[in-house]
Amino acid sequence: MNSTLTIDLPRLLAYNLTGKFKEDAAVFELQNSKLKRDVVDKPVLYIGTGTCGWVAGAGKTLQATLNYLKEKNIDAEVVEVGCIGLCIHEPLMDVQLPGKRRISFSRITEEKVEPLLDNILNNVLPDQNILGQYSHPNHETWEGVKLLNELAYFRLQNRLVLKNCGIINPFSIEEYIARGGYKSLTRVLRNYSPDKVCAIIEESGLRGRGGGGFITGRKWKTALNTSNEQRYLICNGDESDPGAFMDRAIFEGDPHKLIEGVAIAAYAINAGKAFIYVRAEYSLAVDRLRRALKQANEGGLLGQNILGSGFSLIIQVREGAGAFVCGEETALISSIEGKRGTPEPKPPFPAIKGLFGKPTVVNNVETLANVPAIIENGPAWFASIGTEKSKGTKVFAIAGKVSVTGLAEVNMGTSLKDLIYYICGGIKEGKRLKAIQLGGPSGSCLPEKSLDVLIDYEALLAAGTIMGSGGLVVMDEDTCMVDMAKFFTDFLQKESCGKCIPCREGTRRMHEILENITRRPMNESGFETLERFKGVMQLENLAGVIKDTSLCGLGQTAPNPLLSALKYFREEFEEHIFDRKCRAGVCKDLKVYYIDVEKCTGCTACAKKCPTNAIIGSPRIPHFIIEDKCIGCGICFDVCKFVAVFTK
Repeated sequence: MNSTLTIDLPRLLAYNLTGKFKEDAAVFELQNSKLKRDVVDKPVLYIGTGTCGWVAGAGKTLQATLNYLKEKNIDAEVVEVGCIGLCIHEPLMDVQLPGKRRISFSRITEEKVEPLLDNILNNVLPDQNILGQYSHPNHETWEGVKLLNELAYFRLQNRLVLKNCGIINPFSIEEYIARGGYKSLTRVLRNYSPDKVCAIIEESGLRGRGGGGFITGRKWKTALNTSNEQRYLICNGDESDPGAFMDRAIFEGDPHKLIEGVAIAAYAINAGKAFIYVRAEYSLAVDRLRRALKQANEGGLLGQNILGSGFSLIIQVREGAGAFVCGEETALISSIEGKRGTPEPKPPFPAIKGLFGKPTVVNNVETLANVPAIIENGPAWFASIGTEKSKGTKVFAIAGKVSVTGLAEVNMGTSLKDLIYYICGGIKEGKRLKAIQLGGPSGSCLPEKSLDVLIDYEALLAAGTIMGSGGLVVMDEDTCMVDMAKFFTDFLQKESCGKCIPCREGTRRMHEILENITRRPMNESGFETLERFKGVMQLENLAGVIKDTSLCGLGQTAPNPLLSALKYFREEFEEHIFDRKCRAGVCKDLKVYYIDVEKCTGCTACAKKCPTNAIIGSPRIPHFIIEDKCIGCGICFDVCKFVAVFTK
């Protein structure tokens, strides 16, 4: 299914890097062309089988494709690829015919496979589901079909980290090498000392993409210059923000790029062992990563005396239990050591005393995936992209109420407005943007007036939020900001490791207060009312204490969603507290149900089902709801066949 050529990897790598073995140049060039599919002698069908593809039904699409080819006795190659970023269009299928450009089709579910292949394999374009075609100077163009990179979603993107995702076969190390892969690692091992590599990365301006934005080269130098016989490199792939999937896309779509980045980073700090820490829930990512590591070891690109350089490196995959707190580097280190994932005070920082007490560099997946391109193109190239203090690109996982959800990689300095309204097509159903949540549970929400803020570490900080790892949730006018704050507070109090009291008890108390103001005060005594208002009055002070006194980043940033919502949407909190109303109609306990007397036929269905006998009326006469007895369960709304029950 994923056929590859039999290739001498070290020789191909040496040829691509130095031009050696000129006597076999024709053979290598042909191999490269076939591996990059510049030349194909039979149809090639690419199916997106990243996690988003599988969820959308790509497994059935894949099986239907294999069955079709077998039944029709058609000789074609089927290639599984990762996610190109257009998750909303999954399952995706690309088709490349000999001499023709690769063309992409969206939402190819199981039942659409046969009609699509009946047409396209006979050089007939179907009428529907065409997404676009790839540009290639030597391939024949499909008339009337847009180039994929001319679509609004891709036009403003600059895909450096995601360059290969959804394009190449993640199971093929040969294809990665043919496209320039492992060239940077080879160059580093042959030409640069560790301190030179650290200097290149520092000069490029690369900053940590995990959220902190610390200068990567400076962190590497600290570890390298800390005297010790053993150092470690850790790739933090514990992607646990709700809605984030940037790291997963790299694991599943281009694992060798990450492995190359890890190897270069390990060499730069003189570490003989590296760990890639991945969530155990990412079973597909773990499988593809392990397969890629096996290929790299068998090809002599990992292990002992890599490419005869004298440098040896062992990379191990460690699966995390899914604790959000293990995204914090000291908690992650504890987890790898086999201990409970709890944070430790800093300093000392891990670069000085980390895993097993040794100097340890912890870098995010996206950070390390940038490294091979920086080595290949030079630090000045990378530094020329972005803003004065934020260089390169940033990958965002965009979810929520936008027309097009998925992964997007844009230059630093791009505005939030361009990201949401140009790349993602604006808000669904033409509704109004209400807020943008950046930085996940640790970040803050920004109102519509902040759309002109640039994607830049300092600019976002000045606006009151953080870059985070790249999760971005868009909320429209139908979103309740109190409910949003409650969701993130609930998430964080459940994910707290419990080590320090401010985080453990404070987040729980914050959630209790938010629960109280979104609950209808049925039969509430005067004392309980006083307690509720007292809690509300103390909410901001409580958040401040948690922020100032918690041990690690989880607790220190836990109040951010609440504080930002209070800052920009205080009137919604006041409505919930004083008027007992939710303008968005999201808080179920605050919904008030009414019966439209013009539509009610007096069928009595709602009255019979009401658990508190809050509905009165005679048969065949319009009924009424007694508001004081109604508990807002919504059963009347569900059982009414005449759409007579409504809420305010």
